[in-house]
Amino acid sequence: MVDGLLHRAKTFLLGAIIVLRGLEAGLAARLDFTVDDIEDLRIAVGEACALVLPEAQPGGDLEAEFRLTPGTLTISVSVPTDGARTADRDSFAWQVLTTLTRTASTASDQSRFEVTFTTESSIPVTG
Repeated sequence: MVDGLLHRAKTFLLGAIIVLRGLEAGLAARLDFTVDDIEDLRIAVGEACALVLPEAQPGGDLEAEFRLTPGTLTISVSVPTDGARTADRDSFAWQVLTTLTRTASTASDQSRFEVTFTTESSIPVTG
């Protein structure tokens, strides 16, 4: 049972997307996501990173949080900033992210910018 399982990853900005894609693929496989679900999730992770990385302070770390429940994976990626930021909701990255996920949102304060999204397995959870 993976209900409530929380994984955190902190990686350097350079190469972070590759690390996060590998981690999310492993977690999604544990939740019985299909190969197509996992590929969509990899793309969504890339697009979420594309939204936050340009806003990062130089030398800052990309942080990711993974929340797992049966059949559902919620991922938050965030970076340190030097002020509040907003996502361009007309951008290609935002459009792809919202198309591939069940929900997507952003949050920002004076020191961090975060994109969070939730995706579900196309296989219904039973039991």
